[in-house]
Amino acid sequence: MRTIVVSGGSSGIGLATVERFARAGDRVVSLDVAEPRDEPAGPVSWVRCDVADWQAVEDALARVHRDHSLDVVIANAGISVRHGVLDLTEEAARRVVDVNLLGTLGMWRAAARLMATGDGGVLLATASVNGRRGYPYYADYNATKAGIIALTQTFALELSPRIRVACVSPGAVLTPMQLAEYTDEMLAGVNARIPAGRHASPEEIAAAFHYLASPEAAFLTGQELVVDGGETAGATTAEFGTAARASVPA
Repeated sequence: MRTIVVSGGSSGIGLATVERFARAGDRVVSLDVAEPRDEPAGPVSWVRCDVADWQAVEDALARVHRDHSLDVVIANAGISVRHGVLDLTEEAARRVVDVNLLGTLGMWRAAARLMATGDGGVLLATASVNGRRGYPYYADYNATKAGIIALTQTFALELSPRIRVACVSPGAVLTPMQLAEYTDEMLAGVNARIPAGRHASPEEIAAAFHYLASPEAAFLTGQELVVDGGETAGATTAEFGTAARASVPA
């Protein structure tokens, strides 16, 4: 039985990922500041942990490693705040960076040190298509996701072949975080510019993680898997900007 650690596993993409691996028979440990709203099925345990606290993450992973193998670590915890660049506050921006980017860096560093002493493992993370383009009202969030893509390439170069590294870059996903920030009108505007005509479900992103952690992906490292329904396939900057502005209420 493999041991899978997922940060931010209590809701959204994280919860779907926890459940996907548990259904496949893996032992799953979820690190999150919040308890899961529903009890996941299968061999799942929850550890209260803020990924911005590197020592807490290191301690949690060390406990898992002591009791079981540490096979796959997925840095998924992330937050976003919808605000224009002129309205950014230092406090809000630092929290986004601490959780999204430094949280991934700290978790991967701690996991890699443990994996390097054993049989290796797989490091995965949730990036975003926002890390490859501009997207209004999420400057700090976008920057953290671009950083995760860079970390993916760098960790792969340093840690191959014992440790594989990859990230998933979702497009629009119907998560609680998305639903909290977008009105129905705004969600419809996003759907209108996605060739697939809809948001992804968290389960579809979880399936991408499950593939990346599988033996079938053994030759895949340093890569970003984009799961966006074709959203970034060919829209020009001008087209995207028009659609984005049209989706914002007056």
